[in-house]
Formats: sequence, structure tokens, C-alpha cells
Amino acid sequence: MRFVSWNVNGLRACVEKGFADSFAALDADIFCIQESKLQEGQIDLQLPGYTQYWNYAEKKGYSGTAVFTKKAPLAAVNGIGIDEHDHEGRVITLEFDNFYFTDVYTPNSQDGLKRLAYRCEWEDAFRAYLTGLAKKKPVVVCGDMNVAHEEIDLKNPKSNRKNAGFTDEERGKMTDLLAAGFTDTYRFLYPEKVEYSWWSYRFRAREKNAGWRIDYFLVSDALKPAIKEAKIHTDIFGSDHCPVELELDI
Repeated sequence: MRFVSWNVNGLRACVEKGFADSFAALDADIFCIQESKLQEGQIDLQLPGYTQYWNYAEKKGYSGTAVFTKKAPLAAVNGIGIDEHDHEGRVITLEFDNFYFTDVYTPNSQDGLKRLAYRCEWEDAFRAYLTGLAKKKPVVVCGDMNVAHEEIDLKNPKSNRKNAGFTDEERGKMTDLLAAGFTDTYRFLYPEKVEYSWWSYRFRAREKNAGWRIDYFLVSDALKPAIKEAKIHTDIFGSDHCPVELELDI
């Protein structure tokens, strides 16, 4: 199966920048997005052959996730079942016969790290949610996780050490998640490869390739033998992120 994840940073804007062409070219079995920035009824997205699942933030024009799948799931659930964390449209989980698929848009710690404490609480709750799923069947989890885990995952690690997305706390939470039984599929296949999935709109960052790898596919360790390919589609534009892909023999 081919999976694709893309933070579109506003789906309506991305649609105007060629989303449909990129979607068709990637031809994923399951395609998910983050940061849709939509409310229900604000877009009529025609994707023949796919069933659509949406989770909208209560706040207008903010956050939001969606999953488009060729294969019908057994069930679909929004959120992680904790009220304080389930108002921003950040998580969708589809259950299939032999795995769970979870799309996530992890909270940003924001300028001045004013949301870092909440982010850490959210990370602990999300990890508990995933490990709970994994007790029943393997998990594929993907999305914008808003952290560059290691120094290889961003262009300028030293100058960003205390900035949102590269704090010791955020990196530690990713370490904790991996230690709980998950594998970073891209790093599993390419331990020393340098590619990025997000570039600031400022300072011509994408032109200079001064980016960060903050979009991931993680899988339960039990699925490591099924990992066939992991890609970062740096040639696809339309957002400040590019799509990331995973191919699993599942």
C-alpha cells in the first residue's frame, strides 16, 4: 500500500496551486492532510474512488485534518478521546483489518514557546493513545509532528536549539514515542540522508533549501519488515510543506 501525508497549510489555497494534479500523480491508497483550515461545507473536493473523512477545528480557519482512502475502513474515529485535546481537529484514526492508520497534526509550541507546556501534555496523551491502539493491532501514524528529531533533520540546528520544533523537550517526546515501540520509516531506510519537508516562507528558505524534516511516517516496530520505501517529495509545491510518502507491503 502507498500512503501519502501532506500539510497543505490551507486546503483552499493549495487547491488553487495544483493540489488536484499532485493528488492524482501521487496515486496513494490512503492520502491524508493536515492544516486544512476549513469548516464543514467550505469546500467541495471531488476525489473519485476515495472516501473522505474530516476532523474540523472548532476555531475557524485553524488546524484540521482529513483522510482520503480507496479502501473502506472498519471504523473511523476523530480525536483521542480526551476532551481537552479534541477541539482542534488534530487526529483521525481509521481501523482496517490488520492495522490502524492515524493522521495527526501535532500542536506547535509557538513563538516564545508559549504553548510548549501544553504541547508536552498533548504529546504524553497522544503517545498513550497510540500505544493503546498498538496493543490491539499494528499502527501506521503520520503527519506534521512539528519537531525535527535530530540535528540531521534541519539545516541550522545550533541557531534553532531553543526554538519551537527543536527544543530539548519536543525532541525528547519524539524519542519517547519511538522508544514506546515505533519506527521512523524514513530514518530506518536512510539513516544519513538529508532532506527536508518544510521551509519557512521567509528569507527564500525553500530556494536555499534551509528546511526542516518535521513530517513523518512512523510504524509499529512489528511493521518494520513491511517497509519498502519512504520518500519526501521536495519537487511538489503548493504549501510550505511538501508531501511525504510511505510504501508498505501490508
